[in-house]
This record gives sequence, structure tokens and C-alpha cells, in this order.
Amino acid sequence: MTKIAIIVGGTRPGRGEAVARWVQDIARQRTEADYEIVDIADYGLPDPDEPAPPSQREDRRPRPQAWAEKIGSFDGYVFVTPEYNHPVSGALKSAIEVPVTEWHNKAAGFVTYGIGGGSCSVANLRLIMTELQIADVQAQVGLSLYTDFTDLTDFTPAAHRADAVESLLHQVVGWSTALASLRSAGRGTE
Repeated sequence: MTKIAIIVGGTRPGRGEAVARWVQDIARQRTEADYEIVDIADYGLPDPDEPAPPSQREDRRPRPQAWAEKIGSFDGYVFVTPEYNHPVSGALKSAIEVPVTEWHNKAAGFVTYGIGGGSCSVANLRLIMTELQIADVQAQVGLSLYTDFTDLTDFTPAAHRADAVESLLHQVVGWSTALASLRSAGRGTE
């Protein structure tokens, strides 16, 4: 069965666990894939401090290796991420750079939140996904701190947001499944 990670893309308190659980609750009503929340904060990832760029190194420190193996076990991803000063969070950017080939030939979708719904962080992530050979899907969910959170902190999404998550999940699973033959052939992992 197709395996999709719902990645919590921040490490600050209140960083999106509620949003990730909401996505998972919607996902669990579907039967075509298994969904698992993966919180980058659980892996204690270091800031990138290697002299070589990510594509040219083999980071085999214990925690980054566990992260890379976890990421490699999925067929696709839903990134749940805040928007900080327009781009994606620094913690997520660092976490993305730890594995390299584990990302190849998979699919990704984005659920973002911020003052403006996180649209700038999605644009940032789409550029990153291209370099990692990840097919990012068209559907996305942008949550506003003004309309989908009470007092800018308590997650209270509008009912129609669930339909957007459904569309996102449909596309992520479809693309993840379609890319399976490339993954099994080992194409694009060099």
C-alpha cells in the first residue's frame, strides 16, 4: 500500500501539530494509502554543518541517518509548514537537506499556514522539490492565521478547508502511485 508522510515542518512550540492531526484525521477516512505523522522535532536534526553540499555528501551521524531512513520509507509527503518571513521554516529547510536520494521520484503536497496563508512558503518549497526530483502536486491548502485560527493560535479551520485537503491527498496519492515504477527501477537516484 502507498505510504504517505504528513511532515510537521516546524520546531517552535505550537508549530503545527494540530494542523497535522487534522490532515491525518481527514486522510484516515480514505483507504488508498497509509498516512503517518512525522515530526521533524522528534529527530533532533542538526543545522547543516557539512563542508560539502547535500548532494555530494554522506551524512552518517546517528540522528540524520534515522531521519533519512524514515523519509526513504515513504512514497509521498504532505508538508505541513508555517510561513516565517515568507519562506519555509529554517528547521524544515535543514531537515530537507539531510537525505538526498531518499526523496527522489516521490510526490509532495503542501498545507501551509501564516498571515497570508503561506503562499510564499509554497513557492519556496516548489523550487526545492524540483531539485530533489519530487513531483509537487497542484492542489495546496493555505490556512490563514486570521480566519483558520482563533486568537492567531488555536486551530479552528473553516469547514470548506477539508475539501481542499481531500483534493490534495487525491493528487499526492495518485502521483506517488504513478511514480512507483521509477522508484523500483532506481531511475533518477544518481
